[in-house]
Amino acid sequence: MMSKETPAKLILEDGTIFTGKSFGFEGSVAGEVVFNTSMTGYPESLTDPSFAGQIMVATYPLIGNYGVPEAKMADGLPDYFESERIQVTALVVSDYSEQYSHWSARKSLGDWLMAHHIPGLYGIDTRQLTKIIREKGAMLGKIVFGDNDPGFHDPNSENLVAQVSTDKVVVYGNGSTRILLVDCGVKYNIIRHFLKRDTTVIRVPWDYDYSKEQYDGLFISNGPGNPKMCDVTIAHLEKSLAQDTPIFGICLGNQLLALASGADTYKLKYGHRSHNQPVLQCGTNKALVTSQNHGFAIDNNTLSDEWEPFFVNLNDGTNEGIRHKTRNVFSVQFHPEASSGPTDSEYLFDEFLEIVRKKI
Repeated sequence: MMSKETPAKLILEDGTIFTGKSFGFEGSVAGEVVFNTSMTGYPESLTDPSFAGQIMVATYPLIGNYGVPEAKMADGLPDYFESERIQVTALVVSDYSEQYSHWSARKSLGDWLMAHHIPGLYGIDTRQLTKIIREKGAMLGKIVFGDNDPGFHDPNSENLVAQVSTDKVVVYGNGSTRILLVDCGVKYNIIRHFLKRDTTVIRVPWDYDYSKEQYDGLFISNGPGNPKMCDVTIAHLEKSLAQDTPIFGICLGNQLLALASGADTYKLKYGHRSHNQPVLQCGTNKALVTSQNHGFAIDNNTLSDEWEPFFVNLNDGTNEGIRHKTRNVFSVQFHPEASSGPTDSEYLFDEFLEIVRKKI
């Protein structure tokens, strides 16, 4: 292992080079460089499976000042985290606060990155870096220590969902309503929201054939990468859509539901990754502030006559959800379970479960 604060380079595929210092694991890596505008919540963001394969750039200038909490277990899930491990390929910040202070903190961000073998760079001009991404779009990049050049790698060419999904069936809770959760990279706060609403959650792998399972409602989770890689999940969803089961999807689940209905998806220029995205419920004046993390979106023009947009992004007009016109099937692109915040759209869990319980 190299010495503390070892210099390293962040190299973009357009040839731009940034030089910073290490505060995490010192190993060369490659991935897609994206920016996250969240001011707080780095333990949650870094463990979000939707960030798999990505070099995350934090636009908020000071990161690490409140450390990292202990992973206490509740209901079989670690508190404060969205999965069992750090999911990003690397973290890039402007200023790293080695001194941290918070009642729940047990270690520094740098020590946490080290333990998970995740590189972290600070001293990078993240404002300039973000402006480049805003102009040219999300791009490939690599962090290089010394002469160990990993080359560029496009994570969206892989089935990232298969890498982050569970490999077995896991049951949480003992509630009166049974929700079958297809894990495409589920954030644990989604499971927490279901559990506190008197449900039993049956979590199954992304490619699991759940046709013989007994459940009251079907949930399709968030996850990383290109939704078209999940051909098995889409095929299972097509069969589910032929039945009368209530279905709710979030993030990648929104895109998978669209593909199963016959619609199409496309890659966004730089994606939406923040805690402050405004969306409007179509046909109403109801606006919500939402948390988001996705690089692909649904093409509204490809929706069939049976489907309609549910929400729209007020910044760029992109799709933020779809719903069936006559059946109890809907999905959203944003995160109603947002951790950390905002919680404007948390009510969607209640609406889904109300629909499910009326059909039991």
